[in-house]
Amino acid sequence: MPTPTRLLAAAVTAAACLGTAAAPAGAASPTDAVVSRGVTIPTFYNPPDALPAADGALVRSEPLPLALSLPGIDGPLPGRATRLMYKSTDSTGRPVAVTGAYLEPTAAWKGAGARPLIAVAPGTMGQGDQCAASLGLEHPLLVNGQTLSVGYEDLAIYRMLARGIAVVVTDYAGLGATDRLHTYVNRVDEAHAVLDAVRAARSLDGTSLTAASRVALFGYSQGGGATAAAAELQPSYAPDVPLAGTYAGAPPADLAAVTRAIDGSDLAGALGWSVNGFLQSDPALEPIADAHLNAAGRAALKDLSTMCVGDALLAYNSARSTSWTKNGRSLNDVIASEPALKAFLEDQRIGTIAPASPVRLATGTADDLVPHAQARALAVAWCAKGADVTYKPVILPSLGRALINHFMPLLTDQGDAISWLADRLSGKPAGSTCATLPLRP
Repeated sequence: MPTPTRLLAAAVTAAACLGTAAAPAGAASPTDAVVSRGVTIPTFYNPPDALPAADGALVRSEPLPLALSLPGIDGPLPGRATRLMYKSTDSTGRPVAVTGAYLEPTAAWKGAGARPLIAVAPGTMGQGDQCAASLGLEHPLLVNGQTLSVGYEDLAIYRMLARGIAVVVTDYAGLGATDRLHTYVNRVDEAHAVLDAVRAARSLDGTSLTAASRVALFGYSQGGGATAAAAELQPSYAPDVPLAGTYAGAPPADLAAVTRAIDGSDLAGALGWSVNGFLQSDPALEPIADAHLNAAGRAALKDLSTMCVGDALLAYNSARSTSWTKNGRSLNDVIASEPALKAFLEDQRIGTIAPASPVRLATGTADDLVPHAQARALAVAWCAKGADVTYKPVILPSLGRALINHFMPLLTDQGDAISWLADRLSGKPAGSTCATLPLRP
């Protein structure tokens, strides 16, 4: 491993020892910083009253201090970061401000062609604005007695930077930006946010990106769903953002199946983020929520709306949605009984459109949080539509806890996933494993 890569890996490993922040609490006004669970969100994250017309247009930018940075001969390692706010369009067709970060690597790109760009779609961070991935670059570990957030995507980002690949990471709609609630696992909102992040990065002054820079997408879990959806929608929504390749790890392609799996699991709190996001996207669903949620359910939704994933793991581990409903039915049963909810979730299904560019889909065979079967079914659906799919079953034994079964494939497959994207960014053909998919678990 080259020395810069070793240093960067060591720096990321040390994240738990750095970047801790304890922000002051206080009343917020439209012109002041919002406070979420005792964390003061920088006023940068407050969207203006009016947004640019063009999707991906920069609203504002500023230097972003990286908590994990080392001096280097050619500049700071792994590079320099810029905080971004850009305009996107949500699933209802309305303009929305999205935040994120661009990272310009110090390392040279050694592959073919101009320096490339990877758009990173973060995995589940939570729903509080303090959980945003761009803030996780500044504070890899955020602990103040009221919230716990870990910038776990930093490792993948730093690995890309060490290869000389520029990175842009999105915070998604409503995560970071303080004007609305994060629309968790809304495939259109997330896909648009990812693709518009590329447009924003391209328009930023002072980068080494050129018109010839190839683009790829990287995401796992929530991020895998976001990149999978972005690969599907790219030809229609962003024809100006051709993709060299997409990594979609453990994508939640079938939300009904995922809802059944996470109810009562380590990450049961994600049920609340999903419901909150659905109600943000479609207020017409509110009467259905009123008809089924009891006081405890409403309290849980409100509580979770400002939580990060660490908070939810501590407060809602193994919670069951039957305690949130008036008649003791699970949210899955409620969805099955309500045509409007069934239609909403069906509209979120990924796999109805063939990506126009190569996709590497990875799923842990023991993953029972974002179930392996529904992720594999996405590969099958794409192959049937003629897509160029590299299907990678990550074969690991069950380790007893759903969250571990879900998280381990991310760690074991991450290096291979980044190498696959680097090959695509160098112009190497991807091939396809669709012919052997029936023989794979």
